[in-house]
Amino acid sequence: MQRAAQQALEFPRIVEAVCGQAATPLGRERLAGLRPHTDPRRVAQALAGTTEGTRYLADGGAFPLQAPPDIQSTLASLAVEGRPLEPARLLGLADFLDSVEQTRAAIRGAAGHFPLLGSLVEQAASFKAEAADIREKIDASGDVADNASPELRAIRDRLRRQRARLRSTLESYLRGRDTSRYLQDQIVTDRNGRYVLVVRAEHRAAIPGIIHGASSSGASLYLEPLSTVEVNNEIVALEEQEAAEVRRILLALTDAFRRRALDLQRTLDVATELDVIQAKARFSSLVGGIEPVISGDGGLELRSARHPLLIRAVAEQLAGPGADNGEAEEGERRVRRDPRDMPAEPVPVDILLTPPATVLVITGPNTGGKTVALKTAGLVALMAQAGLHIPAAPGSKLPVFRGVFADIGDEQSIDANLSTFSWHITNIVSMDRMLALPALVLFDELGSGTDPAEGGALAVAVVDHFRTRGAIVICTSHAEPLKTYATTTPGVAVAAFGFDPATFAPTYRLVYGSPGRSLALEIAGRLGLRQEVLAAARENLSARDAKLAEHLARIDQNLHDLDHERRLAARERQVLMDAEARVKAREDSLRQREESFRRRVEARLDEQLREARREIDRVVEDLKKKAAGLAAEAERRASKRAGPAIISTGEAGAARLEARRALDEAVARFRAGEPERVAPPPPDERPAEVGDRVVVTSLGLQGTLAAIHVDEAEVEVLGKRVRARTSDLRVVSRAQGTGSAPAARVTVNVQAAPRAEGLTADLNVIGCTVEEALARTERFLDEMLLGDQRTMRVIHGYGTGQLRRAIAEYLRTHPLVSRYEQAPADQGGGGVTVVELKD
Repeated sequence: MQRAAQQALEFPRIVEAVCGQAATPLGRERLAGLRPHTDPRRVAQALAGTTEGTRYLADGGAFPLQAPPDIQSTLASLAVEGRPLEPARLLGLADFLDSVEQTRAAIRGAAGHFPLLGSLVEQAASFKAEAADIREKIDASGDVADNASPELRAIRDRLRRQRARLRSTLESYLRGRDTSRYLQDQIVTDRNGRYVLVVRAEHRAAIPGIIHGASSSGASLYLEPLSTVEVNNEIVALEEQEAAEVRRILLALTDAFRRRALDLQRTLDVATELDVIQAKARFSSLVGGIEPVISGDGGLELRSARHPLLIRAVAEQLAGPGADNGEAEEGERRVRRDPRDMPAEPVPVDILLTPPATVLVITGPNTGGKTVALKTAGLVALMAQAGLHIPAAPGSKLPVFRGVFADIGDEQSIDANLSTFSWHITNIVSMDRMLALPALVLFDELGSGTDPAEGGALAVAVVDHFRTRGAIVICTSHAEPLKTYATTTPGVAVAAFGFDPATFAPTYRLVYGSPGRSLALEIAGRLGLRQEVLAAARENLSARDAKLAEHLARIDQNLHDLDHERRLAARERQVLMDAEARVKAREDSLRQREESFRRRVEARLDEQLREARREIDRVVEDLKKKAAGLAAEAERRASKRAGPAIISTGEAGAARLEARRALDEAVARFRAGEPERVAPPPPDERPAEVGDRVVVTSLGLQGTLAAIHVDEAEVEVLGKRVRARTSDLRVVSRAQGTGSAPAARVTVNVQAAPRAEGLTADLNVIGCTVEEALARTERFLDEMLLGDQRTMRVIHGYGTGQLRRAIAEYLRTHPLVSRYEQAPADQGGGGVTVVELKD
């Protein structure tokens, strides 16, 4: 990948911005060498890692990586055998390895699926024991603790005792009446590691001892009394033992890592890669990036692409505190703007090259955005191949290029005897010589810097040469020959940047299909050039040039009108799509409510059928008991008169009558609580057949006739089979064709009590148990829904609060309840709950 093209497209500044997102020096060092890959598999792997990191951060994941600034020198010292690390560096290394362990735990415990991150952290080794050992033996201030070893504790205990003894002896000189008058200062100081007194020079012989030096003026001498020499000697010896023991402890802590050199290197590699991924992910969030699709057909489609260096957040990071934002750069003569003056987002642009087109010629007015679009295409391609997300809309796709070439700017050199035109030609020659497919070739203002006619002809020849060699070419130009070439050559697309026809201000929107005007005179007038100069310029235009300009102006106006109509149509289409989505959501809501109500009706019907069966079983059981009793009574009477056992007709009739009455009562209760009642339809004189919709008149149930057995029939009602006499059936509708019977429908007729408009329905459950209150609340909710009521009040009183809590918990999970809350103080307060049902 050509370094000159990367410089021209400002890829190093992107690398600088990504490095700013790194959390550790190791990550920054690796990111500083970030370069685009040319292998499609490596590009796909790098993009997948960035995507997973972005998704992990978006899900609330964390990369708690941290490392001291001198981590590289710490690692370099580890490579030197026999050299112990300083306590501060050991603590920094322990903190770093702990942060790796925390990151691994965070990724392992993440709720989402992150296979790449998961497999990466599993390669890291744990250094919990080594880090704990360091913190146990080195305190937070960076000193080796006394309990680091028994030997060190013993040495330091002896040191403290000897220093206390020495301090006591020296203080006796300071307090002594005979010795204190010889001292220059009433202090004990240190000289060359030994404790001394400050004695006046004229009294050097007054206190026997060893002179360790004098002050700069010579008036004071640093004297070690002879009585303390032995103690001082012992202290020096103990300090040497202490230093040796501390070095041994530090070396042991350091060697613990050297013994696991391979584990440590693998963990460092994992930490560095994690930092690289999180830095790329944070940069993606900074620019609003997406993972582009790697196209296999050579298509290049950048939709709503934005130049990353024109995004304010990136510019602010690169500027940093104290940066000189007014520095002009020669060559392109651009001035870096203060990020505070930039818009938050640049105007997006669509750069589209769909096969078989491999060349895009971009035209349009000056200051219209052509060079920015050209740089955006090249820079985005480099970013994608470096594993970075690109600031574009989803669906954008790019091929993987083996080479990206750019002829942008002006690198003229007096020393090298290169004019502007010469430099461009030299660059093109180099590009042609180094071309390797697939390649992206970018030309800015190709053919400029020389005679317009010859420059235009040369531009056409150069573009066509690279096209025939198989490169993807994007070119900006004002040259008329190149515009003509673009509109008449297969495989070449043309687009122009738009402008406001009233003010000639650029819109920065790329319009495909027609070459645009350069608007040199109009832009010059907009920038303040005198009108007489502009008038003279228009007179200098040839008739052909004027006619061509007029023709292009009409085309621009037509394209502007078509684009306006397209935007209107897109807006109307969006309105229709929104309306369709709202209707679909409404239908889904109604379907859910219907399904919920159907399930509740079926459940209630099932319960009533079970209750009816239990009632019938009880009646039958009672009848059997009575029959047995009657039989026993008959046998007793027969035994008395020595005749046959006969049950009287009156007794049998009374038993049958009592059983019939009990069954009638059960049927009455069933009908009273039944949720589905239908009025009998007009009788159909024809006999019922299997598949007909019928009504069981004795029960008032409507269903499908499933089977006929002589004078009995089976009717399917809501998936349940009901037996009835054929004489009790009335046909509602005949079976349709020979297919399956139509699906059963539930018709519910509820006579809701009339309520005044706007009044709230009340349910009083005071005095009920929790079970009774919940059952009544459930029935009342159904009645409210069927009666088209949306607001109700449940009056439960204060009491112990048990009813209020139970009802609130029931309402919280009820599918028909939209919201519920305590009533206002003037409407019952905490003793009343107001419930609103869903529409």
